[in-house]
Amino acid sequence: MTKQIILETHNISKYFHEPLTVQVLKDINVSINKGEFVSIVGKSGCGKSTLLYILSTMDTDFEGELFIDQMSMKGKSEAELARVRNEQIGFVFQFHYLLNEFSVLKNVMLPGLKLNKYTKEEVEHRAIEKLKILGIEHLALKSANHISGGEKQRVAIARALINDPNIIMGDEPTGNLDKKNGELVFHIFEELTKEFNQTLLMVTHDEGFAKRTDRVIEMEDGKIINIDQYT
Repeated sequence: MTKQIILETHNISKYFHEPLTVQVLKDINVSINKGEFVSIVGKSGCGKSTLLYILSTMDTDFEGELFIDQMSMKGKSEAELARVRNEQIGFVFQFHYLLNEFSVLKNVMLPGLKLNKYTKEEVEHRAIEKLKILGIEHLALKSANHISGGEKQRVAIARALINDPNIIMGDEPTGNLDKKNGELVFHIFEELTKEFNQTLLMVTHDEGFAKRTDRVIEMEDGKIINIDQYT
C-alpha cells in the first residue's frame, strides 16, 4: 500500500542575519507519512525549534521548499498560510496557552470557530467528542484555571484535534509535566496514531519519549545527522 506523505521538505536552509549572518539550518530533507509518530531530538541550539517553526508555516523566511499534504507552501499569502495552519496543523506546546477566563469546552472550540467551517453547534459537538477521546469530557464546563496541569495539557491536545488536522506538531509537549502526567500524555499520543491514524511530529529533549516513537530525527548544528526507525 502506498504511504500518504503528509509533510515533506526539499533542501530547507535558514539564516539569521542579526548581528552577523549565521546559517542555522542546512539542507533539511524530511518526509513524514500519514499516521506516523516522529520525534526530533538534539542539543539546545541545534535548530529543532527553528525547523518546527518553518514546518508549521510560522516562519516563511527560508530557502528550499515545504509541502503540506503535497501542496507547496511557496508564495502563499499570510492569510492562506493562516488557513493552512488552522485547517491542517494542530499545535501542542510545553505550556498549554489556555485562556483561563474560558471554560474547557470553549478553549477546545476556539480553533473550530475560527476556521468557520461548521456551525457553532457542530463545533461544540466535535469539541465534546475530542474531550471524550481524552477522557476529560467531565471537565467541559469547568473554568480552565480550575483544572490541574496534566488536565490542561489534555485540553490543549483536544484543542489541537478539533479541526481534524493532517498533522499535530508539538514543542516539548511533556516538558512541563511530572513523570506521571508526561507518561499519560505520551500514551494519548500513541493512541491517537494507533486508533485514529493521526500524524504526530514532536520536538523533545526526553530521550525516553523519543525512543518510543516510530522514528527519531536527530539534529546537530542545523543538520540532520541521523534518522532511527523504531517500528
